[in-house]
Amino acid sequence: MQTFFTHEQLKDPGLARANEILRSCVHCGMCTATCPTYQILGDELDSPRGRIYLIKEMLESGRPADEKVVRHVDRCLSCLACMTTCPSGVHYMHLVDQARAHIEKTYRRPWRDRALRWVLAKVIPHPRRFRLALLGAKIARPFARLLPDARLRAMVAMAPKQVPPVSRNDDPQVFAPKGAPRMRVALLTGCAQKALNTDINDATIRLLTRHGCEVVVANGAGCCGALTHHMGREEEAHGSAATNIRAWMAEKRAGGLDAIVINTSGCGTTVKDYGHMFRTSDLASDAAEVAGLACDISELLVRLAPEGRAPEPLRVAYHAACSLQHGQKVKSAPKDLLRAMGFEVVEPADSHLCCGSAGTYNLLQPVLSAELKRRKVETLERRAPQVIAAGNIGCMMQIGSGTQIPVVHTVELIDWATGGPRPRAL
Repeated sequence: MQTFFTHEQLKDPGLARANEILRSCVHCGMCTATCPTYQILGDELDSPRGRIYLIKEMLESGRPADEKVVRHVDRCLSCLACMTTCPSGVHYMHLVDQARAHIEKTYRRPWRDRALRWVLAKVIPHPRRFRLALLGAKIARPFARLLPDARLRAMVAMAPKQVPPVSRNDDPQVFAPKGAPRMRVALLTGCAQKALNTDINDATIRLLTRHGCEVVVANGAGCCGALTHHMGREEEAHGSAATNIRAWMAEKRAGGLDAIVINTSGCGTTVKDYGHMFRTSDLASDAAEVAGLACDISELLVRLAPEGRAPEPLRVAYHAACSLQHGQKVKSAPKDLLRAMGFEVVEPADSHLCCGSAGTYNLLQPVLSAELKRRKVETLERRAPQVIAAGNIGCMMQIGSGTQIPVVHTVELIDWATGGPRPRAL
């Protein structure tokens, strides 16, 4: 694609990166075949190619974002299926992130939109605030129909029936390995996950220590910054990320780290991109090192090669989270691990398509999200599984709200098969 950025514009690292990405696009349109929003809406501007044209014109002209651009960029899930499909290697993720940052700086949203996005940014990344919000949503559930905004109704509906008690395993500490030590790893305990489902981190810690890992929950580490990053709130996102980088590098320098383990794939995609996010800052070297150490829990388990046997011969439908299969290119590891434990693993049709969770997308775009959830649940249930497994808390909440089939994290099943407790959801 031909671009017309000025020499002065290209001095800006963000615009220089956008220029590289735009020039790699050849207009082929293969991305439209796997774009969830294009499949639903059938509008070229709600496809990656259409959004690329809008973003190109906006950034080249240097003009503020307008309502049209904002509408179509907001509808993007950032599922990154287009990046898996693209034969030219267009790095759409960095381009749409640049567009969202530009929108945040130059476009004044209606006051209700501003208020809602501010609340999400100030509540969800903070577990204590999020817990209080979930309790409030639980109380408000009987009155949800009276709420005037579909997004508020979606927020109330998202709250689980039971908010789990706080797990002290999420506090900064070190868990000693069982048996001969094999490696020392830091665990990102996340933010929303600590309020929504404490079983995931508990199972991860049991599983890793059982297989010779010293597990560190680093003092100071917290939200990875993904949620605010995808809302275009760069300063907040980079602040969260920088805090994590400093916390993990302090642990690495004090006692060494062989890996930074992440069991929420949306967080993993962002942490693995820290090197890019901080490439022009004083943290560039440390950020690149952290990004290089980051791995999904399934990637580390492949290295550890756990041995176990499923206590029950369950038929497991594996849901591939977009951030894992498209963002991190981790596709076979979770399925291979489950099969090695003796579970029967099946996959739904169109497994490359998003379930509609996508961070805060299910709250900000409830109509599109609900349709994607309906389609995903339908394809999963068609495989007649006894349990659904996924590697991302957002997907688990989204799918779980649309089916009676139990939904668990992949790591919970592997923990169970190697000596841990039966997953509570079963």
